[in-house]
Amino acid sequence: MSNSRKRIFITGIAGFIGFHLAKALEKEGHFVTGCDHFNDYYDPELKKQRAAELSSVHTLDICERAKLKDLILQNEITHIVHLAAQAGVRYSITHPEKYHDTNLSGFFHLLEILRAHPHIHLTFASSSSVYGLNKKIPFSESDPTDQPANFYGATKKSNELMAHSYHHLYGIPMTGLRFFTVYGPFGRPDMAYFSFTKAICEDKPIKVFNNGNMQRDFTYIDDIVSGIIAALDYDAKFEIFNLGNNQPEELLTMIRLLEEYLGKKAILEMLPMPPGEIKTTFADISKAQKLLGFSPKTSLEEGIQKFIHWYRHAYSVL
Repeated sequence: MSNSRKRIFITGIAGFIGFHLAKALEKEGHFVTGCDHFNDYYDPELKKQRAAELSSVHTLDICERAKLKDLILQNEITHIVHLAAQAGVRYSITHPEKYHDTNLSGFFHLLEILRAHPHIHLTFASSSSVYGLNKKIPFSESDPTDQPANFYGATKKSNELMAHSYHHLYGIPMTGLRFFTVYGPFGRPDMAYFSFTKAICEDKPIKVFNNGNMQRDFTYIDDIVSGIIAALDYDAKFEIFNLGNNQPEELLTMIRLLEEYLGKKAILEMLPMPPGEIKTTFADISKAQKLLGFSPKTSLEEGIQKFIHWYRHAYSVL
């Protein structure tokens, strides 16, 4: 990262990506604080364990605009990284109101704060889900993104549109990052690699959708963090970037690696494709490579091995 010391506020700081980003930025000497709601979408104890390793975490819902604004101004923030969101594709099918409240209303409250303080640079999380029913592979930032396959993807695309309008009207510098299947230690328990690991350890069947005929561009957390930090340094006026591994892997390959490093066979329950899912994600990262110097380095094999080591030696203690 550049030598200039930044004052960075991270929403969702006790989340998976927020936690790893905060630790990396603190290590580089930047002032880092942030907020988290500590909701119960997954076990809040995991978020509390992450938060305990950070210097400054405030318990706050991003919809509490006045309190959020006070924190940002009191700490003389120069950069905001907005990661707070209701995550998960399948959960959005049964609980769409949570996605509306956090992903749409919450983002609006943040934009309204920035409207009065347009000198603060915003970097915000988007998702590979914006590509929806797009058939072209790999996914490029210039591809159409107007056919979301689920409401989660629709909220993330809405964030990009909302951000662009506020940038155009008020001159707020913004960078949107479309993340592709981020995984690693301290990850989200609802993600497949994590829930599969737990099930294999407990001799329970794992649900394998589309009979395993799915590919994901699994991207290791350290590579995502390096991409976010590069985006903070780039200080774009308005840009959207894909951050992925640029190498889709079969779902069954990921399961085989879990079996190998756990030393146990998975019990597979083969199921059809559920509503809202897409078969393949694959990031074209040429724009991020060119402008951010983004270069993912962690193979799926290496990343899964690191996750399993954490799961055995740290998570099992929780």
